[in-house]
Amino acid sequence: MSEPEETPRDHPGEVLRIEGVRKAFPGVVALDEVDFDLRAGEVHVLLGENGAGKSTLIKMLSGAHHPDAGRILVDGAEVRIPDAQAAERLGIATIHQEFNLVPDLTVAENIFLGRQPRRFGFIDRARMEADAAVLLERVGVEVSPRARVRELGIARLQMVEIAKALSVRARVLIMDEPTAVLTSGEVDTLFGIVRTLREDGVGIVFITHHLEEIAALGDRVTVIRDGRSVGQVPASTPEDDLVRLMVGRAIEQQYPRARGAAGEPLLSVEGLTRDGVFHEVSFQVRAGEVVGVAGLVGAGRTEVARAVFGADPYDAGTVEVAGVRLPRHDVSAALAAGIGLVPEDRKGQGLLLDASVEENLGLVTLRSATRAGLVDRKGQYTAAARIAERLGVRMAGLGQTVRTLSGGNQQKVVIGKWLLAHTRVLILDEPTRGIDVGAKVEIYQLVNDLTAAGHAVLMISSDLPEVLGMSDRVLVMAQGRLAGELAAAEATQDAVMALAVSAPARTGSAADANKGDADTGTRTDTATDTGAGTGTGTDIPGGKEEEGSRGH
Repeated sequence: MSEPEETPRDHPGEVLRIEGVRKAFPGVVALDEVDFDLRAGEVHVLLGENGAGKSTLIKMLSGAHHPDAGRILVDGAEVRIPDAQAAERLGIATIHQEFNLVPDLTVAENIFLGRQPRRFGFIDRARMEADAAVLLERVGVEVSPRARVRELGIARLQMVEIAKALSVRARVLIMDEPTAVLTSGEVDTLFGIVRTLREDGVGIVFITHHLEEIAALGDRVTVIRDGRSVGQVPASTPEDDLVRLMVGRAIEQQYPRARGAAGEPLLSVEGLTRDGVFHEVSFQVRAGEVVGVAGLVGAGRTEVARAVFGADPYDAGTVEVAGVRLPRHDVSAALAAGIGLVPEDRKGQGLLLDASVEENLGLVTLRSATRAGLVDRKGQYTAAARIAERLGVRMAGLGQTVRTLSGGNQQKVVIGKWLLAHTRVLILDEPTRGIDVGAKVEIYQLVNDLTAAGHAVLMISSDLPEVLGMSDRVLVMAQGRLAGELAAAEATQDAVMALAVSAPARTGSAADANKGDADTGTRTDTATDTGAGTGTGTDIPGGKEEEGSRGH
């Protein structure tokens, strides 16, 4: 950290200021003349599309990146933040989308990792656990300091991260998409904690793609577009105005579903059952149709999708594509029949993060592009270039590592590999989670293009307005069973929720399989199911299977 240079503050309560910051990477300028400031006791929302530069700015404040130009000031003094330890010393704590917790350590050990209290040269466990208990109580979570982190659900992991930030006496708390994996009840709890921290004088940088959260929690909003700060407005600013600032244009229709006449059934599922997980699930998806799947936490939606794709086994029932029955638990057969799956965990299961855009786009078609043991690299490159242009993937080039793409562009790559494989039935599991409003509309247009070309789409989503806005029919699951089906004209939030809570409780292993913490779901009233895979850990082509619970 450099010697501080005192600078007058524009506001007496200002704790953080960024002036004219610029950061460039090979082939792309991530930030260009960005300004931002934060006051003690306020929630300042940082808003922007995927790829706008928000993550780069966060990493700069947490010591992972260093600005090429511009200044960072804390309490009016210019500082350098060379690493995470320097950020901690300045009172800056960051809670990233991917939690920085060690699964096999206890809650207390994670909170004080690298800063354990010592007595006579040894770790003072009693004091560490007592201090952890105080912090956990402050964030309102009932969990033992001795509990292993891997035993916790997503919401409790979030609270442990907040407790960890408070343990370093953070005066600036940066929260990156903290509600993305929480149920609506858990979001309310989190908001209560954030409001308490604000009252305690903590300055909070809050990043979200959920516009309704801004007015509910924020004080001010800074909008970043294409690496530049384009405006600072009150949190009470109408959502349409925020969208216009964020994407540079008005979005006339949030859910631009183009409904046409449905054709013959492409996907037929009959009596699909897996003991303790889902039971007697039957439905069809026709050519040119989007069928949405809604349900509460633990409803079994993701598990059914994985069984249809062949990634997980099932005990009874049939899956047919265009009248041809598929063997059970056989991903290769599903691929050959034209089924594709975009999993809910795109980073863990849908992509090879350290491979290039070109390599990821060609994963599903790699075998068909191989002749006499040699891959047709030129053909693969040409096909990848064509699909990347069609999808509008924002990148420096096909050789760019997928890890460095924004969330929206990563999702386009996942979808793109299935388009290259000429998929007839595409299963989308949480297709727009963590994606900004502009990229969402682009994904919806892709869905329209697919159905207009005669493909079938099965869409699972925790965003109920998305399900209602983009589906031709809505299937509602409850406790592992199909509770009902609604036509688009009949599908309302009330109708969906009435079905979602209508199924009788199951007994025995079925109930045990889904009881879990509500922590393990995602936000909104139709939260996602308790696990990305309850089966044998079969890999999904083009990604790796995630072990254990999500977020661990």
